[in-house]
This record gives sequence, structure tokens and C-alpha cells, in this order.
Amino acid sequence: MITSSDFNEINALIAYLKQVPYDVSRNQLYGASELYEGFNADDEASFQHCFDSRVYQHFIATGKQTSRVEESLARALHDHGMHIAMHEFNQKHDSRCYIGIMGGHALLRTDPMYSQIALLGKHLTERGFCLLSGGGPGAMEATHLGAWMAGQTDSNMEEALRMLQVAPSFRDAHWLSSAFSVMKRYPQHRYESLGIPTWLYGHEPSTPFATHIAKFFENSLREDSILTLAFGGIIYTPGSAGTMQEIFQDAVQNHYLSFGFSSPMIFLGKHFWTEEMPVYPLLQELIETGKYKNLLLTLTDEADEIVDCLERFRKA
Repeated sequence: MITSSDFNEINALIAYLKQVPYDVSRNQLYGASELYEGFNADDEASFQHCFDSRVYQHFIATGKQTSRVEESLARALHDHGMHIAMHEFNQKHDSRCYIGIMGGHALLRTDPMYSQIALLGKHLTERGFCLLSGGGPGAMEATHLGAWMAGQTDSNMEEALRMLQVAPSFRDAHWLSSAFSVMKRYPQHRYESLGIPTWLYGHEPSTPFATHIAKFFENSLREDSILTLAFGGIIYTPGSAGTMQEIFQDAVQNHYLSFGFSSPMIFLGKHFWTEEMPVYPLLQELIETGKYKNLLLTLTDEADEIVDCLERFRKA
């Protein structure tokens, strides 16, 4: 039997759900204009008051691992809505065309690898692939910049890259406003990409170049979503701890054929993946000794080789 005390607790919970700075009933993906609502490109300080920043400030204030039941429920309801929204987005695309691109958040816009990832993303998008990433800065931003610039000329792409170099790091002033400047100069409504960031790393701004953004509170849900959705394969660009985690989590899924088949694992950057972070030789050894099975590995420095590998897998 529900008592008057129970009703009071329910009413208090409902009141809490109404006052959090995010919509717990939302079941649509974000766009850059919604996530950065309140940001004025002419006033960098306005970033601290935009929707994304207000949610992050609330997230920190209530605890990354909150002990408050009402806050845990609010976050869970929000993340559930993101899952529903991603499911609806997925229905529009062939799962074999989903390609994940992983890499470091610290990659500078002035780094040659940034341009290489952006051009690769552009070529893949133009060939009908739908790109996914963790939705943050660095290699993730380069992924979505490429998808955004699909269909544009090479000279337009070069101009976009130059426009972004005024703020090489996401820690620099004008990082966000320069991105919006590129989007304003080269608007597009034809190509889509999906960024999947998290407020756990809310100090890293989400790239506005992703046309659809599924932002989560729970990072484990977000990581699993990226690796699960990328049925067409994953491209690993130079990164650090987070990228290492994703490599071996992906390897486990492929080893066990968790979804009925194994997808390509492509490593961009021969020197990095064999010398600086020798993951590729380790995976080869684990395959040779039988510790891992079913891994489809490729190591290359060439974008054309990556495109050919993914095209072959899609057709197969």
C-alpha cells in the first residue's frame, strides 16, 4: 500500500527531475546548435553559460559517481533516451557502412595526422560510409570535419583546415568559434555523422562538426555503443590510454564473434603502431599463438589502402 509518505517522496523525486538542467525525457539526438545553445561566437566567455557547460557544471557539482538516487535516476533516464534516439538513427543506415575512427583528443589541428584523418573521413563519407567517433576534439573532430566537408572541393577542404588552425588545441581560445565559422562558410545538409561524447570528459568540448550527437553521462555505455555500432570496421589513429582500451575491447568482440562476424581493425600509422605504441606486433603474436582468433588486421600509412579494405569488407 502506498502511504502519504510515499507520495511525498514521489513528488519530491518528480520535482528533482524537473529542475535538472537537462531533459530526462529527451529521446532525440543533439545537434551542435542545441548542445551549444547560448554560445556566442563573438564572446568566448559565453561558452561557460551554454547548455553543454551548464550540464557539465551540474554533473561535477552532483558528483561524477553520484550517491544521490534522484540524480542517478535522472542521468539513467537521459542516457536511455539517447539509446532510443541512436536506434532510430541507425535505422536510416546500412550497419555495414558504419565506420568508427578512434584516436587521441590531444591531436592538434596543425598536425599532419589531423589533415590526413580529415581527408580520409571526407573520402569515406563520399563513398557512402557513415562515420562514428567519440565526438570530442583531436582525431575525433578531424573525423567529423571530413564528413562535414564531403562533396566539397580539395581547395575548400584546405581552406577549412587553415581556418581551424587559428586555435590548434581545444584548450585555445576560438577553438569552438573557428569550427562554427567553417560550418557557416561551408554549410551542408546532405551528409551525416554520429559523435558519441560523454560528460565524464566534459572538459573536452564536443565537436560541432558531428551532425548528430549522442552525449551520455555514463562513459561505459558510450564506449560500448561506439564499438558495437561500427559493424563496418574501426580505424585506429595514434592515441593513448583511451585508444588502447578501445583496441582490446574491440579485439574481444571480434575474437568471440559477439555479433556473428568479425570487422576490420585498421591501424593508421606504421611507425606509431609498431615502434611508439607497439600494439600491432603484439596482436599479431597473439593471433599466431592462438590467444586471439578472427581478427582482421591491417597496418598502413595510406588512405587509399584503408578505403579499399573497407570497400572489400562491405561488398563481402
